Amino acid sequence: MKGKWKASDWYTIPNLLGYFRILLIPVFAWLYLQAETSQECFTAALVIGLSGLTDLFDGKIARKFNQVTELGKFLDPVADKLTLGVIIVCLATRYREIWLLAGLFLIKEGFMAVMGMLLLRRNGRKLDGAKWFGKVCTAVSYVVVFFLLLLPDLPLAAVRTLVILCAVVMVYTLCCYIPVFRKMWKEP
Repeated sequence: MKGKWKASDWYTIPNLLGYFRILLIPVFAWLYLQAETSQECFTAALVIGLSGLTDLFDGKIARKFNQVTELGKFLDPVADKLTLGVIIVCLATRYREIWLLAGLFLIKEGFMAVMGMLLLRRNGRKLDGAKWFGKVCTAVSYVVVFFLLLLPDLPLAAVRTLVILCAVVMVYTLCCYIPVFRKMWKEP
């Protein structure tokens, strides 16, 4: 049954936490886009902080209680990408510099999705979890956007520095994944 989603997988605690994370996305977007004060931006950041905590705990719970599922392996990165993508788009409404990150995020994640689908179709293989550089990219991206959420009055130079740092890490990560997918493509 490996690779299939079982009915019982839908209701594990880690997967319920994954659904909760996805439900927090529109709550965050609404709070952030309506925010007019630093306190209101902080409230939106708290929603993302809660999402981050559930992300941390869903994996720990899944491993500790043997609730790792194929659905969870799919759901967790989808929730990560959706959350980060929405945060970036929301931040872009206040900081035009963020559009650079939005473009790089779409290119990197689009490449990952297309290559993943092509590999599955070609030889039934998929990337076996995130690589260290992918995890670093996700962590750096979340730290950068969280700073921008928590500190909406940062000087423009600080915003640009954070955006450039995140952009460099995204480009580096994409460059690291290209040979991984090339190698997988060549293997039978």
